[in-house]
Amino acid sequence: MNIFRGDAHKIYKRLKENQDAIHESKYLKDLYEVRKFYESIESDVLQLIYYRLVKEENGSGMIPIFVSSIPFLFLIFSEHLQKILFQEGTRNWMIFIVCYITGITFALFLHFREKAWASSHIEMIKDILEERKNKQHDI
Repeated sequence: MNIFRGDAHKIYKRLKENQDAIHESKYLKDLYEVRKFYESIESDVLQLIYYRLVKEENGSGMIPIFVSSIPFLFLIFSEHLQKILFQEGTRNWMIFIVCYITGITFALFLHFREKAWASSHIEMIKDILEERKNKQHDI
């Protein structure tokens, strides 16, 4: 089933379907522009950018900490929270659950999207620096 194959396979399928216009693909255009920008920067500054992006990629763990610590906070205030959420005749519990699940879903989506973009940038910079290093050895 194609539904469970993920975004990488979907991108592959779309690129394969439009091989004639592969250079104009929206999936590659952003990455091409980012790579061109990084190629225009001198190596010592690019190395510093690389270090900063590694820091950002590793520091993006705040959202998972937030997501995993909130239930413990609810546990601390559970008695008071139960009185508010489960009052007779109210739907506070439903509103709370919808808001909570929406918030967690959005936070995790944002976290993994940010981490994926950081990885892409880091790999591009590593490739550019490696290519430059190899060209210097060839000379």
